[in-house]
Amino acid sequence: MRQNLVEQIDAILPQTQCTKCGFSGCLPYAQAISQNNADINQCPPGGQKGIQALSKLLGLPSKPLNPKFGIEKPRTVAVIIEKDCIGCTKCLPPCPVDAIIGASKQMHTVISSVCTGCELCVVPCPVDCIIMQPIESGNNASVWNRVNADNAKRRYHNKSQRMERLKADKIKRQKKQKSALAKLKSAKQ
Repeated sequence: MRQNLVEQIDAILPQTQCTKCGFSGCLPYAQAISQNNADINQCPPGGQKGIQALSKLLGLPSKPLNPKFGIEKPRTVAVIIEKDCIGCTKCLPPCPVDAIIGASKQMHTVISSVCTGCELCVVPCPVDCIIMQPIESGNNASVWNRVNADNAKRRYHNKSQRMERLKADKIKRQKKQKSALAKLKSAKQ
């Protein structure tokens, strides 16, 4: 029953994976809510609409967004000022949905249709070439909807799995290197 509740809560959350709620992503926040370890008003991207949906699901009174976690604002996307980008790649790892593409020492760009607006790429940029830009209100992308959230969740899950595979591969390579080095040392003796 508890896992089903976590899934229901997670389905309400916007899946921006912004960490503004104080958790490492939407699922950990959903788990904390289900365990009464977090309040329902900690998600700025979900805003009042999200709080009301959580309130209804959990049978709790609605409350305003806790300003400690941020304020509700119009949807934004990251934009890289390309002429200033030095290709350092520091913006790539924090992007939870791989919305930034580029290679080392090459200009990077943001796939705006994929960007969740989490802002996690802004701080690591050493040359301040990433800005958050509001999406025009007439644009379909200006409203974060369930389709956007489901796509973001899928992309986040795919990136998380890829990062785990890379980590496991690195550990495997390191073990193989240590073994080869040990064989070389023992052969020299």
